[in-house]
This record gives sequence, C-alpha cells and structure tokens, in this order.
Amino acid sequence: MFYFDEINGKKVMKSDMIEANHFFTTRETIIKTKEKNFEPLVEENKKSVCKYFHISKENLISPQQTHTSNIEICKIDKSDYPDTDGLILTNPNQAIFLNFADCTPVLFYDKVLKIGAVSHAGWRGTAGRIAPKTAQKMIELGSKPENIAVAIGAAISMCCYNVGEEVLEKLKATVNDFSGLSEFRNGETFVNLKEINARQLQEFGIKNIDICPYCTSCNNDLFFSYRKENATTNRHSAVLFLGK
Repeated sequence: MFYFDEINGKKVMKSDMIEANHFFTTRETIIKTKEKNFEPLVEENKKSVCKYFHISKENLISPQQTHTSNIEICKIDKSDYPDTDGLILTNPNQAIFLNFADCTPVLFYDKVLKIGAVSHAGWRGTAGRIAPKTAQKMIELGSKPENIAVAIGAAISMCCYNVGEEVLEKLKATVNDFSGLSEFRNGETFVNLKEINARQLQEFGIKNIDICPYCTSCNNDLFFSYRKENATTNRHSAVLFLGK
C-alpha cells in the first residue's frame, strides 16, 4: 500500500511493499526541472535528499532518459548514463532517481539479494517491455522472481490517458491478456499504463506488485503532469537507496 511520509517536513510517497530506503517525490520535493524559477527549490531538495541518505551530491545518480527500454547497472564513480531509462542499483553507496511527469515509475527491490532498480515506462518504454526487461537483468544478477517486489508509482491513469490506434496496438502486443487494460469512451480509446506494466510483470512471474492509485493529471496538486501542464519540464522522481 502507498502512503505519504515526509523528508525534512516535505511530502513524499512510499510503498510498504518495498523494504529498501526509497520514496516518490511530490511537487514540494521536486529534484528535477528545467524551469529557472524552480531551480532554487530543486537544489534545496537535492541537498535534503543527500543529507537524508548521508551521501554526497556526486552519489545521487540520474540517467539521461530518452524513452528507450535501455537498462544499465549503476557503477561507483560513474554518473553519466546516456539513453538510459532503467538503472539497476547493487551498491549501498549511491542513490538513483528517475524522473516522470505522466509516465509510469516502476521501482524494484529484491529483499534477499538486496539489489533494486528504477525504470521509466512511458508508452514507448511500456511498448518496449522495460519493466520485465529490468526484472530479467536483476535475475541475471542472481535475483529470483519470488523475491522481487515492485512499486508502480503515480502516473497518468486510464481516466485521462487517451491514445491512438497505433499506440494501442503496440501496447496490446506486450501482454498475452489485454482484458481490462483499455476502454472506449466518447469516440476515444483510453489505456491503463500502470496496469499494463503490472500485467507484463505478472506474466513474467512477479507477483508482489503495489500500484499507486494516484493519477498525475487528476491529482495535479500533488504531482506534475506533462499533458495537463502544457509540456512542463518539472518532474516528480522515484528514488532508491540501498544503504541504511
């Protein structure tokens, strides 16, 4: 179940299914922007996150997301991950974060091996099956599906996310059973990206999945929405740290 918590008096979200240190930022805990007026708040919040985890700013790592299904393993002394939409974390010295504004955050944690990951699943990443691909890479590192827990964070929901026929067909092709994952209203097709990612993972063999009920468009007071805010560059983030 998702619940609200605070870091230095500011609101974040967490999932009780993830035993590692993690959170999903909200509007007031923003750590990613290209907007000048938000930059001071972003810097303040990044300092708070580093203090919270007891790490240096250099060890707070985020890739250059480009809506791919490319996944990398985070390495000590490396901070540049171009064309990367999934990062796997295996060490307790770094924290990783990926950024979202309607796309689907997918956060993984293996409580036995004590490794985790964050993936960015917009419709392209979802069509590229980035979530099960991330799980597969964790399995290649020694994880077992039954030990992996997944928290799917706030994203634009089926109430607000209409797509064209081409996108619909690409999403349909990613699962064996697409039932309940789309609906037709007022001449348009709406899809549920959070549930599509969950279905992909379930069919892959992962059963421990927590899905955030919040829609970024409906709950724009809490989260940023690319669609609702006319292509805003502000982002909310999924953050993972394996240390104490």
